[in-house]
Amino acid sequence: MKAFVFPGQGAQFVGMGKDLYDNNAEAREMFEKANEVLGFRITDLMFNGTEDDLKQTKVTQPAVFLHSVILAKTLGDEFKPDMVAGHSLGEFSALVAAGVLPFEQGLKLVETRALAMQKACEATPSTMAAIIGMEDEKVEEICASIDGVCVPANYNSPGQVVISGSFEAIEEACAKFKEAGARRALPLKVGGAFHSPLMEPAREELAKAIHEANFSEPICPIYQDVDAKPHTAPEEIKENLIKQLTAPVRWSHIVANMAADGMTEAVELGPGKVLQGLIGRTCKEVEVSGME
Repeated sequence: MKAFVFPGQGAQFVGMGKDLYDNNAEAREMFEKANEVLGFRITDLMFNGTEDDLKQTKVTQPAVFLHSVILAKTLGDEFKPDMVAGHSLGEFSALVAAGVLPFEQGLKLVETRALAMQKACEATPSTMAAIIGMEDEKVEEICASIDGVCVPANYNSPGQVVISGSFEAIEEACAKFKEAGARRALPLKVGGAFHSPLMEPAREELAKAIHEANFSEPICPIYQDVDAKPHTAPEEIKENLIKQLTAPVRWSHIVANMAADGMTEAVELGPGKVLQGLIGRTCKEVEVSGME
């Protein structure tokens, strides 16, 4: 069985999507529609901007979404997934690719999400850190021992968890993880504490937009980040998408569940190869590949 997976924020690079724009008329039309919907030429920033341009949450999220979704759309009949999943922002890409949302509506939701998250980050400065070489349960135990906001945010693969919270709490946690024997406790250069309680204002703002959107049944099950389980019911998908902003991304559990349900091949659509690496470390028997 074949899965298509979609990356999240952090996979972006300058020049992403330019080959698609230059060589595919359908892709070019979709990119230009996105420029119109967003009210600025995001393609200029994607193709010829700076790394700093692309690091802005309000730019990064639509850019990664566009690259992934347009890739899926240009595959035509070759896009025949038995299952789909997306890492954080990538869940929106997966939903549009699987027919749950129309392209423009999905882009508007991503724009709303990005702006709401950026606003939450500016209101409460915060950060994240990658913890390498420690079991999930130990990560959860140490996070729970820290005063202030400090929670697991991304279960990426066995032995790799990203934590999220206030600067002070994350700094204290990193010291504790090193003392406890973590191979690395590495602060990340991110805009804020994504997938933590500090994103609650953004969650509330996004919830309104999601409730007003029309969701259809997907062409195949989507494995959602909040519970790592397959879903096809539009109302369930909506509620899980809303919860996602303040809940951890259970990517390693998604990969294990898809493999248990018969996944033998996974194709990453979008910038970078992050998910290919994570899937390879979680389920070595799955054949992984990607398209940029």
